[in-house]
Amino acid sequence: MLKIGIIREGKVPPDARVPLNPNHCVLAQKEFPVKIRVQPAPGRCFADEEYLEVGIELSEDLSDCDILMGVKEVPTEMLIPEKTYFFFSHTIKEQTYNRKLLQTILAKKIRMIDYEVLTDEQGQRLIAFGKFAGMVGAHNALWTYAQRTGAFSMKRMKDCKDYAEAFEMYKKTPFPAIKIVLTGGGRVGVGAAAVLQDMGIREVDPIEFLMEDFKEPVFTILHSQDYAGRKDRHHFDVQRYRSHPEEYRSIFEPYFQTADILINGIFWDNRAPAFFSKADMRRSDFHIRVIADITCDLAPISSIPSTLKASTIADPVFGYDPFTEAECAPYQEHCIDMMSIDNLPNELPRDASTAFGSMFIHRILPEFFNAESHVLERATIAEEGHLTARYAYLQGYVEGNIS
Repeated sequence: MLKIGIIREGKVPPDARVPLNPNHCVLAQKEFPVKIRVQPAPGRCFADEEYLEVGIELSEDLSDCDILMGVKEVPTEMLIPEKTYFFFSHTIKEQTYNRKLLQTILAKKIRMIDYEVLTDEQGQRLIAFGKFAGMVGAHNALWTYAQRTGAFSMKRMKDCKDYAEAFEMYKKTPFPAIKIVLTGGGRVGVGAAAVLQDMGIREVDPIEFLMEDFKEPVFTILHSQDYAGRKDRHHFDVQRYRSHPEEYRSIFEPYFQTADILINGIFWDNRAPAFFSKADMRRSDFHIRVIADITCDLAPISSIPSTLKASTIADPVFGYDPFTEAECAPYQEHCIDMMSIDNLPNELPRDASTAFGSMFIHRILPEFFNAESHVLERATIAEEGHLTARYAYLQGYVEGNIS
C-alpha cells in the first residue's frame, strides 16, 4: 500500500490550492492501492472538514508517507529527508531565488519530481494550472485597466465564488473599445482567450488588429512567428526557434504601437529576445498602458523588462516608470501598470484544484505503479543526493556559479 500525504502549503503568502480535492482522494483510494492522509490547513480552499466528511484521514505527522504532494515550493525547513516530493519547484530555469531550495533537496537526499516537467513522449505537459492562470490573468488585465481609467467597473476574480459568478458579471459589463494583444497559444493562452471571449470581446487576426480602427473591444493572439524574426532575415522556422531562440530578434514593435493592453502568456526561453526594451518603453509611440505578465519571469532575464517583481493577490498591481526604470505607484499617467501575480490560479482555487487533481488521477497516478515510468523519470530533478542526468545542467546553479 502506497502512502501519500497532502502537505500544508508553507510558502508565504500561503496558497489555497490543493493537488487533490476530497473526491479525488476517495477516487484514488478506490482505484489504486494507495492510502491518503492530509495535513490540516486552515486556509485551504477545501476545508479540513470536507476531507473528513468523505473519510479521508487528517494528520499533522506525515513522516511515514512514501510520497508528499504540495503545490508551491516547500520551505527548506519543512522538507523531510529521503522522501519523494511532488510540487512546482521553480528551479529548472536556474531561478536564483530558489537555489537554496534545490541545494537543500540534494543535501536531504530527496527525490524531487516537478509537476512542470511531467510530460509525454512528445514533450507535451501532462498536468498544469496554466489554463486557470490564463483565465485569471485576462480578468485581472481588464480589472487593472478599469482601475486605471474608470471606464467601467469589475469585481476581482478572488471575490467571486467561482467562475460562473464572474461569467455572469461579464454579461453586464460594458467594455470600451480597447485593443488587447495576447501572446501564447498554450494552456495559458487558451484560458486567457476563453475569458476574453466570455467578456464578449471579439478576436481578430494580427494583421487586422494592426491595420483597422475598431469601435468595439478586440483582441488578437500572437504566436512566436508573429513576434520573433530571424536575425539573418531568413524564413521563420518554429522548430529552429524553439531550439535556437538566440538566433531571433523581436518584431513586436507594431503591436506595442497599437495595443492598449498586453497579456503575456508565453513560455519564455532565457535565450529568446524580449518583446521590447526599456528604451522602447520610453518612446512616445509606446502605446501599451497595462501589462498582465502571466509568465512572470523577473527582469532582467525576462520577456518583459518592466516585470521587476511578482505582485501578490493582496496587492496585485504596481506602476513602472519607464524614465526612472523603477517601481512607482500605479494608475498614473506617466507610468505603465504591471499585474504580475505569480500564483494566479489561487484566485480560482477550487476550480483550478479540481481540474488539476483530475489530470493527476488519470495521467500521473498510474505511473506510480509502473516500475519503468518514463513520465516520472523525465520529471525527476534530483534523487539520492544528486541531480539526474537530464538536469545535470543545473550543477553550476546549485554551486552558486549562476548569478
